Amino acid sequence: MSTEHDLIPKHGGYRKLRSFQAAQLTYDLTVAFCNRHIDKRSRTHDQMVQAARSGVQNIAEGSMASATSKKTELKLTGVARASLEELLLDYEDFLRQRGLRRWDKNAPEALKTRKALSDLSDQSDRSDASDPSDWSDLSDPETAANTLICLINQASYLLSRQLKRLEERFLAEGGFTERLYRQRQAARRKP
Repeated sequence: MSTEHDLIPKHGGYRKLRSFQAAQLTYDLTVAFCNRHIDKRSRTHDQMVQAARSGVQNIAEGSMASATSKKTELKLTGVARASLEELLLDYEDFLRQRGLRRWDKNAPEALKTRKALSDLSDQSDRSDASDPSDWSDLSDPETAANTLICLINQASYLLSRQLKRLEERFLAEGGFTERLYRQRQAARRKP
């Protein structure tokens, strides 16, 4: 929470957000997945990589914009979630169109994947991590696509929670324009 004298509060810090970490891992693994299983010249390859990238970049951009526009932060966080939803549909299409099994959310493989994802949540920055393809076996397209679906669902869940917190904080504290007004009023009252 900002103090009365913080016109521009702390902002950024997105690398520590679990939603960012999950989205970044999704992006890295999607690039590896697409390079291995989708023709590089196809529109689908480009669309999947760009949707994954958009998820990461919009979280970062929203976090940085938060100092002067909570509205922009909320909007870009929502765009990140929507981009990941688009990517989720692409993975579901991939499985369906190839006649591959989609894991039920309580399938043993899905539970194992979610456990592995929760173990990753303690990392603060994956920017120096090893090759993302080492994290998951991308050679089997069914396993790889289902693993990415689990990861996207985790990222979307975290972004939903983040949006709820942003909304609550905005309602409690207001935005930049309201801080400007309060500080200007306080300055006028000083002798």
